[in-house]
Amino acid sequence: MLLDINGKMVSATEECVGPMRLTQEPIQVLLVFAKEDSQSDAFWWACDRAGFRCNIARTPESAVECFLDKHHEIIVIDGRHSRYFEPEAVCRLIRATKPSENTVILAVVPQRPADQEEPSVLPLLCAGFSRRFVENSSVSACYNELIQIEHGEVRCQFKLRACNSVFTALELCQEAVEITSEDHIIQYVNPAFERMMGYHKGELIGKELTELPKSDKNRADLLDTINTCIKKGKEWQGIYYARKKSGDSIQQHVKITPVIGQGGKIRHFVSIKRPHIDNNNQVHKFNKEERCSGEHSQSECHSLRHRDRRKDSIDARSLSSRGSDAPSLQNRRYSSVARIHSMTIEAPITKVINIINAAQESSPVTVAEALDRVLEILRTTELYSPQLASKEDDPHTNDLVGGLMSDGLRRLSGNEYVFCKNMSQSQLAIPVTLNDVPPSIAEMLNDEECWEFNILELEAATHKRPLTYLGLKIFTSFGVCEFLNCSEATLRSWLQLMEASYHASNSYHNSTHAADVLHATAYFLRKERVKSSLDQLDEVAALIAATVHDVDHPGRTNSFLCNAGSELAILYNDTAVLESHHAALAFQLTVRDSKSNIFKNTDRNQFRTLRQAIIDMVLATEMTRHFEHVSKFVNSINKPMAAIEETSTSSMNSDCDGQANIRNSPENRLLIKRMLIKCADVANPCRPLELCIEWAGRISEEYFAQTDEEKRQGLPVVMPVFDRNTCSVPKSQISFIDYFITDMFDAWDAFACLPGLMEHLSENYKYWKGLDEMKCKSLRPPPS
Repeated sequence: MLLDINGKMVSATEECVGPMRLTQEPIQVLLVFAKEDSQSDAFWWACDRAGFRCNIARTPESAVECFLDKHHEIIVIDGRHSRYFEPEAVCRLIRATKPSENTVILAVVPQRPADQEEPSVLPLLCAGFSRRFVENSSVSACYNELIQIEHGEVRCQFKLRACNSVFTALELCQEAVEITSEDHIIQYVNPAFERMMGYHKGELIGKELTELPKSDKNRADLLDTINTCIKKGKEWQGIYYARKKSGDSIQQHVKITPVIGQGGKIRHFVSIKRPHIDNNNQVHKFNKEERCSGEHSQSECHSLRHRDRRKDSIDARSLSSRGSDAPSLQNRRYSSVARIHSMTIEAPITKVINIINAAQESSPVTVAEALDRVLEILRTTELYSPQLASKEDDPHTNDLVGGLMSDGLRRLSGNEYVFCKNMSQSQLAIPVTLNDVPPSIAEMLNDEECWEFNILELEAATHKRPLTYLGLKIFTSFGVCEFLNCSEATLRSWLQLMEASYHASNSYHNSTHAADVLHATAYFLRKERVKSSLDQLDEVAALIAATVHDVDHPGRTNSFLCNAGSELAILYNDTAVLESHHAALAFQLTVRDSKSNIFKNTDRNQFRTLRQAIIDMVLATEMTRHFEHVSKFVNSINKPMAAIEETSTSSMNSDCDGQANIRNSPENRLLIKRMLIKCADVANPCRPLELCIEWAGRISEEYFAQTDEEKRQGLPVVMPVFDRNTCSVPKSQISFIDYFITDMFDAWDAFACLPGLMEHLSENYKYWKGLDEMKCKSLRPPPS
């Protein structure tokens, strides 16, 4: 039996964290042993003796699966025999999961002869192990180890997990809360504090209170009075003027409580703040309407401990009331929220939030609460990312979207991902001389303006050099050489250099894919509405961006590179890694040699504009911002143009100028270029069926190869459904079309008028659906 902080007896299965009483469920232990032996048996019987629940896993994959299902408190990994699996790799796999942060992982290591030096435990600790256990098949030895872990790390982790509930309460609390260290360094502020003061927590945490601007409305000795009181371990409460980020002063009722920690010393100060309210339950007006003079504040700066506080504050219990006090409650709760500072330079989202805040003041309580929820959503950073259904509902969609739209599980890894030699920049092929285009290829290129143009036939005819040949034809037809003031020889050399920088070993992300995207880009640029929206610089930027958008692609996703700790991921801070690399390398290669520098005769200002447009379009192909780009296009272009069309139809007048003004604004031209290259990049489902099938097979093979390598290196498997032994290609295509393609191409079709593409998309979707209904997992139906 144990005693809680009030001296009451609690059972051994209960723990106390401050005033919280927690009940601990029986400990769960996971044994990861490839083979059953006396050591695994000893731990099994030790768990039985201790009353712990025990599971056994034989492989790293089954260990992770079992752990994610059970969330064991203790994991024991056999580290004696590396021929079955690498214990460090298994530990890293488990540590890459969110639930493992509160798990104790034990490494079983082999005994060493007495004359051998004791090995360092640092490699184990770096891999994520909590401690080690020298092999000992005695049940008592294993029992003692487990009991020590239970009474030590497991109980500590159990208490730490409980703290999440406390932080949840703080995050949802309507009163502003600030926690500082004993040295007055800000350690935590809750959202209510951010709303009241106008700061983001990132601007405050880690700063000393003395670094923040002070209001000049307080009496001179007030801070000294407060510090003297709280340093004695006494609580202080009173009226205090604080300065918001906007520079305005706000009068607050403040309570500061010292928190005693280890050694009986003050370790933290907790400050609870709320706007001061007068006897009429109205928040004092600030700025020009400020009614509190310095003398008034001085008269109220002494302790309010003996005052009848019901006169000038609302009891927290009244928050649940919806009776006659509702109007005052409404003023109490929402007028302070509406005082969020106005930034000197307001972002559009800030203006929206301020408008909603103002609307809350005059709204009924129910409406104001609904607007609170709206504000919560608007303040998140994932405004354009839809929430996925549960993994069980559609694992193909979850894995595909997760793999394409995330930067992977962040963790330190000893498994450095290194490009193969044929992927290295130093091994880029030297461009060869390009003779005149052979007649057979020239004839093939005559059809390049047609959407049904077969890029795979060009790939075969050019011996996997379609980008150079197609690029020459398209760039010439758009007058790129004339615009850049470069020779055709320079353009040829540049195209050869870019094509040589793609990896022919990739099944999908190779120069044929680049040529395919270039073809789609040129096709879209020729559509009347697109052509009338963009100028020639936009067109040239789009064609160059399409050519280079995947240059030096390693055939692996961003998530893979981040998980593997690749040099590129480190260089680009795990953010848009590949897209940043493609854009940067394209310019590095271009300017390296005058013979292939298509920009060498370009005016400096024009080059800067062109470069910025190319970079923006290449970065737009990164999928984490997919829904943001599509949503902006729909709301800024599709909907306003549709509204003008409806108005024109009803009034029997056409408003071409109104639509042109929408299309031709600089902001919307940027959105059009982003949408254009995004659609060109993933247009495979809109190609004729045979091309669609071939591209589906190629991307699937590239994902299969990534999954194989992730398993070999012990990395997190980003897209588990892309296992070559179990994957259903039709399901993956259906998910991709449903989630990414349909809405985007509906929006692009509404703008550019692409009925042929939408017809192909519909037919291809039916094809994949038909295979899926037949339970067929391959690209084509089985022979009848």
